[in-house]
Amino acid sequence: MDKYTEEIDKLIKETLTQEEAKFYDQLEEQNVFQMLGGLFQGKNKWIMYLMNVVMLIFFGLFVYCIIRFFDAASTNDLIKWGSGSFALGIGISMLKLFTWMQMDKNTILRELKRLELQVSSLAGKVSE
Repeated sequence: MDKYTEEIDKLIKETLTQEEAKFYDQLEEQNVFQMLGGLFQGKNKWIMYLMNVVMLIFFGLFVYCIIRFFDAASTNDLIKWGSGSFALGIGISMLKLFTWMQMDKNTILRELKRLELQVSSLAGKVSE
């Protein structure tokens, strides 16, 4: 399967102009760290910075609630600090889920751009 994909990529690059081939090379698959870096580019990078700040605040409060939970003497305090740490843990999880969904969205958009480039290359080849 990998060899087949490489052959298709080679055929596509042969039909593209130099500018299109350079753009096509930029659409290669990324590793996790490159995907994370891609979250902090573009129009909505401010929201990712905001999400990370909020996530750090939630984590700090989570650790504080856990410490207070283990220091609590009464059942009411145990319930209060336990439910606080649970809610903050859920909040952190939701923010992480949002981040992973944004990474997935960027991957899907990259693949759509590759597909559009392939279709335009094919259309140019057919019209000649």
